[in-house]
Amino acid sequence: MATDTMTDVFEEHRPVLMGVAYRMLGRVADAEDVVQEAWLRWSESDRDQVREPRAFLVRVTTRLAIDRLRHLQSRREAYVGPWLPEPYVTDLGSSVPDTAERAVLAESVSLAVLVVLESLSPLERAVFVLREAFGFPFAEIAVALDRTEAAVRQLAGRARKHVDEGRPRYKVDPAQRRDLTERFLAAATEGDLEGLMSLLAPDVRLVGDSGGKSKAPVRILETADKVGRFLHGAVGKSVREAGGRLEVRFIEVNGADCLFVLYDGMPDSIFQLDVVDGLIQDVYIVRNPDKLVSLIP
Repeated sequence: MATDTMTDVFEEHRPVLMGVAYRMLGRVADAEDVVQEAWLRWSESDRDQVREPRAFLVRVTTRLAIDRLRHLQSRREAYVGPWLPEPYVTDLGSSVPDTAERAVLAESVSLAVLVVLESLSPLERAVFVLREAFGFPFAEIAVALDRTEAAVRQLAGRARKHVDEGRPRYKVDPAQRRDLTERFLAAATEGDLEGLMSLLAPDVRLVGDSGGKSKAPVRILETADKVGRFLHGAVGKSVREAGGRLEVRFIEVNGADCLFVLYDGMPDSIFQLDVVDGLIQDVYIVRNPDKLVSLIP
């Protein structure tokens, strides 16, 4: 296989490989490292013996991601405060038509689902990602993981049951999420506590990820009173005091609109909301600077 053709084949499948690796690892840098290692394995392989390049590349990427995930899990046990996946700019609107496929891809990369995936074993996570997000047949997954098809079906069943129990039991309307996010931003920046509280569900949760490297709650906050007062006091005050040094943009992250906050032109935080019945059910805040590197303009 000529070098140009070899590179073209890999680049054709890179989006799928990156999608698999990110959903497995929850960090962009780790996913990129895995995809780069897959490229090295591809470039060194006897490609004349590879009948299905896509299957080969997915198999290599998945196994590399499993190995890295096992290493990362031990490090995450010492993580300071709640852990959230690294924000991943998806912009599915420009790359995937507004179809059922887009809905599945958006859900599989959502912060809420990725948090649930953290509680799966590496093998269960791999099966779930390959089957649910990308629709690979069980037989193909079995080859990728060097397991029997029966074993893969069992892993898939356990993973599906666990994810169904742990992920939100609702569908978020994108237009409603955008509207509430805009109203949330206005109430926070104007110091409107009453207006902010009116947007929150009684049992709202706030999950802040700073890794101990910036200001954010070290525990999950629950109830509208606690979440509202934190947002009004800590977040609202910071926004108001920053003045012109602060910029807020809407971007699509993990399949949904979110608020991207920059301070002096550098990434400061990501705010994403989940909405149920017209009220904010979950507030996700990522402030760990290591997880915002990929968002640097």
